[in-house]
Amino acid sequence: MVNFNGNLGPKDTFSLAFGNRGFRYGDSLFETLRVVNEKIFFWEDHYLRLMASMRILRMEIPMSFTMEFLEEQILHVVRANNLAKAPARVRLTVFRNEGGLYLPLTNEISFVSEATPLETPFYVLQDAPYEVELFKDFYVNPDMLSTLKTNNKIINVVGSVFAEENGYQNCLLLNHAKQVVEALNGNIFLVKGSRIKTPPTKDGCLNGVLRKRMIQLIGKLDAYSLEEASISPFELQQADELFITNAIVGIQPVSKYRKKEFDTRVARDLVGKLNAMARLD
Repeated sequence: MVNFNGNLGPKDTFSLAFGNRGFRYGDSLFETLRVVNEKIFFWEDHYLRLMASMRILRMEIPMSFTMEFLEEQILHVVRANNLAKAPARVRLTVFRNEGGLYLPLTNEISFVSEATPLETPFYVLQDAPYEVELFKDFYVNPDMLSTLKTNNKIINVVGSVFAEENGYQNCLLLNHAKQVVEALNGNIFLVKGSRIKTPPTKDGCLNGVLRKRMIQLIGKLDAYSLEEASISPFELQQADELFITNAIVGIQPVSKYRKKEFDTRVARDLVGKLNAMARLD
């Protein structure tokens, strides 16, 4: 079942209009949410990011789009898919209504949400090998649009195909200054001793909800210092650890980059604290 503008319907019969602007121009935003027992992890952060992104894209935000309204719409589709008592992944997509070419005829929007099951209720580190490589065919622009979670994800798609073809579990994206920006599906953190680095949003990385929460979490711990600073490819092979964050997986440790193999000590320490933060949020 999917929820389209507040109306539930079977997923296999749901279709978008041919003139849908998300389909035609990528004129769309989305949030990917972890929901456990009808609790949306870090919901306020997701909501505020969506509202800020809609304003940047000049979308008209309906008066009804309160946190409470959208939360209920998300839980509506969770319940409809019999996931009220189980962990679920929800995608909430907002797109500008059809009409016009590049210039829209309206800034009014519609939304659709969908829910699928997840295996675990909380974040769990995966022990399987996880090798990454740089993706250098195309580059991320270091500007504000790159920080938004829009439907314009073709570099992530092509990068994912490259990773699959070459036996990697993920790839790291670069900007035009050849700085490491992020992974294909999340933000990147580098550990060297007790120092943890993550690229700043001015380099073009996604303004990730888990990135924000990890920065807050690490900033409260005496054992580590955190720095938002550019990361060069050279630094990757000097690091003790690399890990990727996103709202669904939480923390994904990288086991290998080229000839360098990484530890997971810090990632293991942080995942428990992240789960505690999610429970108390």
